Amino acid sequence: MEVLNNYQRKKLDESNDEEFYSEPKFVYHLDSNFRQYLSQVYKNEIDNHSTVLDLMSSWDSYLPKENTYKKVIGHGLNKKELERNNILDSFWVQNFNINQDIRLENGSIDYCLMVAAWQYLQYPENLTREISRILSDKGKIIVSFSNRAFWHKAPNIWTTSTEDERVQYVRKVLISNGFKEPRIIKKFNEPDLNIFNFFKKDPFYCLIATKE
Repeated sequence: MEVLNNYQRKKLDESNDEEFYSEPKFVYHLDSNFRQYLSQVYKNEIDNHSTVLDLMSSWDSYLPKENTYKKVIGHGLNKKELERNNILDSFWVQNFNINQDIRLENGSIDYCLMVAAWQYLQYPENLTREISRILSDKGKIIVSFSNRAFWHKAPNIWTTSTEDERVQYVRKVLISNGFKEPRIIKKFNEPDLNIFNFFKKDPFYCLIATKE
């Protein structure tokens, strides 16, 4: 089911996303506190010997190294970043704002991960239906994000919403396109009181949903 209107899909910079991501960005876009908490969520949620798909990935998937995986497949927009991601067994490059089809078999994936990625989707409904198709019967999608983004590349639905509204937006797309009511995790961290490091740490938002 469609959730967004045409205005909500628009973004400030409508140029091809592949141009913006043509050069690798070997930096962390989320702070260490966020990354560590996400890895712990993965450790709790992902069974050993599972097939994992990391969509819109980069040079790090934040998957706990102590776990064992049947296969980890990656997707992204920059080949060099994906090549450096040592946990990936295979990967492919594709722009989901042009083509949302995923060339994987029905029921072939146990877990689909999306980290700091949903905020760039212009057609999340189509992609969500594809994710539901490729997930196994008890498969899960785990969507996580904070309050950061390349704002000129995020559609209006994201840039004009509050943080709580973004959570509800992701929830609505999921339950309208093949998923049960998601479990929502919100984690807020106190600022670091070190006088040389006084800043508010990245908030953590995560939605975990199973197929209908």
